[in-house]
Amino acid sequence: MSSSASFTEVDVLVVGAGLSGLMAAQVVREGGWRVRVLDKARGVGGRMSTRRMGEHAADHGAQYFTAHDPEFRLRVEGWEREGVVRRWCTGFAGPDGELKDNGVPRYCGVPGMSSVAKHVARGLEVVLQAKVARVEVEPSGDGGRWRVVTETGEGHGGRVLVLTPPVPQGLSLLTAGGVALPAQVREGLEATDYAPCLTLMVRLSGPSRIPEPGGIWMSGEPLLWMADNQRKGVSRAEGALVTIHAGQEFSRERYRDAESEVTAAMLAEAVEWLGSEVVETQMHRWRYSVPLRVHPGRCLVVEGPPLLVLAGDAFGGPRVEAAALSGLAAGAVV
Repeated sequence: MSSSASFTEVDVLVVGAGLSGLMAAQVVREGGWRVRVLDKARGVGGRMSTRRMGEHAADHGAQYFTAHDPEFRLRVEGWEREGVVRRWCTGFAGPDGELKDNGVPRYCGVPGMSSVAKHVARGLEVVLQAKVARVEVEPSGDGGRWRVVTETGEGHGGRVLVLTPPVPQGLSLLTAGGVALPAQVREGLEATDYAPCLTLMVRLSGPSRIPEPGGIWMSGEPLLWMADNQRKGVSRAEGALVTIHAGQEFSRERYRDAESEVTAAMLAEAVEWLGSEVVETQMHRWRYSVPLRVHPGRCLVVEGPPLLVLAGDAFGGPRVEAAALSGLAAGAVV
């Protein structure tokens, strides 16, 4: 993985270095094609991210994943053998503090969720801190090629484009470049809606009251989830670092409110499980957290030339497993 690129043309351009984009790029590279991944962030992973707070670390996006599909399960088993993931548990406490165990293995990254994305990205050409401004089609003798232009004016060319950002962002990039989609395709994509998620990371002076194995499903509103990153194994510094996810309704209603107000409201709801003095907080606003309308296929192919493929967790299901399978399907199309 690299943080810079020569900006020459490649066979396939992938926008988005979340799990879906990285899985697609991995399949393309295994097929012998030249592939480049572009992402606006400083690191790979997207919503499978691990954030640092001083000496502490916290998973502040996806907390775990399951593996039901045979193809994905084989990959997860390989990651497990390599020490990239581990089985965290088969259930969590409910809001009453009692363990709810349904026997389904939940996996997490080692030490954090971003480790999975970093592992998949090994050997790939990934250009980070490259915020895409538009994607456009350049005429050519074979029917056209894609040109992806970043906000700094850098251009990247390819005969195939795989778009994996949230659907509204992908549509915006196409519109900015004057790319017209078939009317039925655009209408279907424009109907895609996402629920936001307000996430609060709370550093405590001592241990939390969150029971083993370190996660608790709350009632759903106003809080959905709490996790102790020490008990989970993500952070090993003294004190606890707790991740709190707000529910969809609370997040939508309070998304644009001042951070201080939202923080106070979430802490008041979480106080029973904190157990120690709050030392520091950080908030992250996930605008496109969960797709509310899922497209039926694992990816969407818009025949070219040039060929366009859209993938991500809005295709097949709003879960880590579905995002991975969408990326695998997108890579196979190429």
